[in-house]
Amino acid sequence: MTATLTFNQLRKIKDSLPSGAIHTIAEKLHMEDETVRNYFGGSDYDHGTSVGIHTEQGPDGGIVELDDTTILDMAKDMIKRTKGHA
Repeated sequence: MTATLTFNQLRKIKDSLPSGAIHTIAEKLHMEDETVRNYFGGSDYDHGTSVGIHTEQGPDGGIVELDDTTILDMAKDMIKRTKGHA
């Protein structure tokens, strides 16, 4: 499934993740931590790969189209679970 959101919305999701969540997502999906960080707008392609994120300049950080929402869905679920236990 694809998703379209603003870059700032994507970064807010990343910033809302509990400590260690990037590593947990990466481990569950058998990928490098940096690949997950790149999904959230990072650019370390020496240690991670691109995972289908397309950006277009615009207001609110620009528009981001994600080819696959697996990482996004996992992140939202982790945030939801964390807030439910707060």
